[in-house]
Amino acid sequence: MDRKIRVLVGKPGLDGHDRGAKVVAAALRDAGMEVIYTGLHQTCESIVEAAIQEDVHIIGLSILSGAHMTIFPKVLSLLEKKQAKAIIVIGGGIIPREDMKKLEKKGVKKLFGPGTPTTEIVHWIRENVGARSGKTRPRKSKKTRSAKKR
Repeated sequence: MDRKIRVLVGKPGLDGHDRGAKVVAAALRDAGMEVIYTGLHQTCESIVEAAIQEDVHIIGLSILSGAHMTIFPKVLSLLEKKQAKAIIVIGGGIIPREDMKKLEKKGVKKLFGPGTPTTEIVHWIRENVGARSGKTRPRKSKKTRSAKKR
């Protein structure tokens, strides 16, 4: 059986607002993904360590504090040091467009601004995890494959 998409939702730093992160986490769960929510006030190190231990496909960071230009590069650097660059990093929050472009050049795969429909986030994750890992795409049964050969 194929493995479900696994997402870690993290709230790094001193930002104490997590309503958006919880809404996204619930939407991802409702879409059939396995979601690990780290809770508030996490360090970049604890988020990366949890992502590796939980064997996630994606880390989604929610940042409203203005520390995005420090936190995202640090998470990417830690993933590289831990030889876990296959984990996709995405995020959301209050991030100016100029900074979004800079962060995407550094390796953040996608940034979602305030008001992004959760269906758009779900769609993006399914498309991008499926493209990188055959484990998340449904496989045809042997019966279907052999029937096509006939």
